[in-house]
Amino acid sequence: MFKSIKTGVLAAILISSAIVAHAQKKLTEGTLVYGIQYKVDAPGAPAENKVKFNGDVSKMEIEAGPASIGVFIDQKTGAGLVTVSVPVAQIQKAAKMSKADVEESNPNKSKLSDFKATGEKAVIAGYNAEKYTYKNAKGETGELWATTELELPINMVTSDFKEVKGTVVKYADASVTVTLKSIKEDKVGALSISAVPTGFDEITYAEMKAMQGGGGE
Repeated sequence: MFKSIKTGVLAAILISSAIVAHAQKKLTEGTLVYGIQYKVDAPGAPAENKVKFNGDVSKMEIEAGPASIGVFIDQKTGAGLVTVSVPVAQIQKAAKMSKADVEESNPNKSKLSDFKATGEKAVIAGYNAEKYTYKNAKGETGELWATTELELPINMVTSDFKEVKGTVVKYADASVTVTLKSIKEDKVGALSISAVPTGFDEITYAEMKAMQGGGGE
C-alpha cells in the first residue's frame, strides 16, 4: 500500500513538472510591442515602442514625423548602431555607437537597486506576473511586474532589470509606465551592430548627432 502511494505521488510530481515545463515559453527571436503611458508632459512622444530581438541584439523602431529611426543595441557588449531614413529627403544614414556613445546618449539613466518581491500577482500580456519594488539612484521607488512563464533575452527596454528573476512585462516610475502589449514569434533575421544595412551611408556618431540637431543633411 505504502509503495503504491509513493508511486502515485511520484507520478503526480512528474506529471505536474511536465505541465509546468510545457507552460513555460522561451523565445530567442521575435517582435515585442510595449505600450507607454506618460505621467509628465511629453509632446510628440510615442504611445508605444516596437522592439525586434534576436539573441543579444535588439532593435527599437521609432517613427518621428517623416523619419524612421532604428536603434540597435548589443546587450553583451553595450555597443550599438543607429539608422535614420527620410525617404522624402532621400536620406539614409547609419552610425555605429561605442558603449560610451550609448551611455552618453542616455545621461539621465539611473542605476536601479533594492529589488524586492511583494507577493502581489497580476496577469499581464497573458502571463502570470509578480510585483516587485525597486529604487533608483535618488532613492525614489518604482514598481515592476515580472513573469517566470516567459523567457526572453534582455533588450533595451528591460536591460535595467537584469537582477530580477524572470521577464519584466511592466514597470512604472515617476514619469512613465511601460507595459508589454504583445509578443510575435516571427523570424526577424540577423540583427547586427557591426554591419551597416544595405542602402545606408555610414557616418560617424558625431555627424549623426549634428544631423539630429539640424546641423547636417
